[in-house]
Amino acid sequence: MTRAALAFQGGSFGDKRRFASSAVLVQHPEGDLLIDAGFGADVAAHIAMLPRFVRAPYETGQTVSNQLDAVGYDRRRLLGVLPTHSHWDHVSGIDGLRGTAIWMNAHERRYAASDPDGKVYRSVSEGHRIHEYGFDDRAYLGFASSYDVYGDGSVVIAHAGGHTTGSVIVFVTLPTGKRYAFIGDLTWQIDGIRRRVERPWLMSRLADSDPRQLRQDLGRVIAVERLMQIVPAHDLDSYQGIPLLSVATAGPHRLIQASDRSLSRDRGNRVEPPPATSTTGQ
Repeated sequence: MTRAALAFQGGSFGDKRRFASSAVLVQHPEGDLLIDAGFGADVAAHIAMLPRFVRAPYETGQTVSNQLDAVGYDRRRLLGVLPTHSHWDHVSGIDGLRGTAIWMNAHERRYAASDPDGKVYRSVSEGHRIHEYGFDDRAYLGFASSYDVYGDGSVVIAHAGGHTTGSVIVFVTLPTGKRYAFIGDLTWQIDGIRRRVERPWLMSRLADSDPRQLRQDLGRVIAVERLMQIVPAHDLDSYQGIPLLSVATAGPHRLIQASDRSLSRDRGNRVEPPPATSTTGQ
C-alpha cells in the first residue's frame, strides 16, 4: 500500500491507499481509443529498466491485450492507444498492442525521446506507428489548447504539461450526458482535487516537470469537479461506475475499464509513488 502522506499534502502516514495502473476503452462509432495501457506482459522487464531504488513488489492481473481478446474485441476498431503521458506505468501494456497506433502530441514525443523516465516507452513503442495530434488554440474548460478527437465534443484532449511537458487530460462525454475527466497524474489521489492540495513538495520536485504549471492545471480541474467524474489514473476508487470490460458491454458510445494491474510501493520516486493492490478487469 502507498502512504497517503506521499501522495498529497496533508495525507497521513497511517493512511494507506490502494493504487492502480489501468486502461480505459472509449468506444465510439468512428473508432475506439484506449486511454493509457496499464501494465504489460513484460512488466518485470520494464521494472528492471528502472533505477533499483524505485523498484517495488507488484501484483498482476490480465493485460489489456488479453482482456480485449477474451471478449472477442475486434482490434480493427481500435484507432490507437492514447497515453495521458509516457511514464512507464502508463505505457507498459503497449507491449501487447502490436499494430496499434500510439497517439501522442509533439511535446510528449520530445519528452519521451530524451527524458530518463521515457526509457520504457522507447522500448515498447518500437515498431508502432505514432499518430501525432496537435492542439488547437481553442480554450476548453479553462485549458488554453485542446483537440476534439471526433469533432463532436465526445472526446476532447487538453494540454496540461505540468507532470510531463506533454501530459494531457482526456475529457469524455457520453450520449447520456455523463462526463469524465481522465487526468493522468495531475494528482495521484482524488484527495488532491477534493482537498485542493498538491503533491508534497519533495514528491513534486522529483515527479513534476513544471510544478507551477501543474498547480495551475490542478486549479482548472478543481473548478469543474462538480460537472463531471474526475479520474486520477492511480486512484482505484475513482473508477467506480465505469463498467469492467465484458462481452455484454461491447458496443459504441461506451466507456469501459479495460485493464487494471498494480504494484506496491511505500516511498516516492521520480515517476510517481507506484500503485498498491491488484484488481483485474475480467
